[in-house]
Amino acid sequence: MSDPTSPEPAAAEAPSLGPVRSDFRSGFVAIVGRPNVGKSTLLNKILDEKVTIVSDKAQTTRHQIRGVLTNDDCQLVFVDTPGISKPRTDLGRRLNEVADSVLGDVDVVCLVIDGRSGFGRGDRRLAERLAPERTVLVVNQIDGLDPERVMAQLAAVADFDFSAYFPVSAWTGKGVPALVDHLRSRMPHGPLWYPADTVTDVPQAFVVAELVREQLLRMTRDEVPHSVATRVVEWEWPRIRVEILVERESQKGIIIGKGGENLKQVGIRVRKQLPPQVFLELVVNVERNWQQSPEMIERLGY
Repeated sequence: MSDPTSPEPAAAEAPSLGPVRSDFRSGFVAIVGRPNVGKSTLLNKILDEKVTIVSDKAQTTRHQIRGVLTNDDCQLVFVDTPGISKPRTDLGRRLNEVADSVLGDVDVVCLVIDGRSGFGRGDRRLAERLAPERTVLVVNQIDGLDPERVMAQLAAVADFDFSAYFPVSAWTGKGVPALVDHLRSRMPHGPLWYPADTVTDVPQAFVVAELVREQLLRMTRDEVPHSVATRVVEWEWPRIRVEILVERESQKGIIIGKGGENLKQVGIRVRKQLPPQVFLELVVNVERNWQQSPEMIERLGY
């Protein structure tokens, strides 16, 4: 098996696989926006494969997640970023830095907003930092919305003079093919950055740890999600040991549940997404105030 913990390259560092074909296009697309606007759901729909976890909690995405879409004449490399918001912890500041760092290294930026809640002050602050000529506005979650309301959302941002505007539903896929076709047309002539059958370049250990965190986010109450971190601490295939970190003993009790039932259910749900031979072990430890510790944030890979 390949090294499950090797880090993914930055956009500017991604190695090409050969000379540039005169008829081939390729490039990088950043997906940015406030928390919970559906960026990860959109990426998964574009790729028709789950490469990043989703939930209704802020800070679900904590890394740059790279997904690759390739056809005969074009390769799009998407970078899903953490939601940008006003930080309250060292972790929050770090996540904003992760999201910001990708903006200068891509060919197109997709700014995703929530069509149901509209274009708010947080969206505006983010939009003001983007180059209009490189930015495509994506109004997401239009399913069930009146067409007039969708048009009103688009009109609300017309003064930014973005290069293109697309209403989509990342959940149903409505409008997504048109968005992808447009992005392909925007790519410059370039090389094949990844093998044609690559869908994502995130390490296997990262994927497993994220699947565990996804289930924890879905299970726990509001006071726990931001305090949860996961990492693979042992990988001896097919045995995988994942450490779950929380900040307080009370949170540890919530994660484990009465008689260990909550932790058991998390394990069951994650194993359904892994090969059948995998033996997954979950352990919960307390690392007090890790979100305020730059050293711990670094150790966790954020």
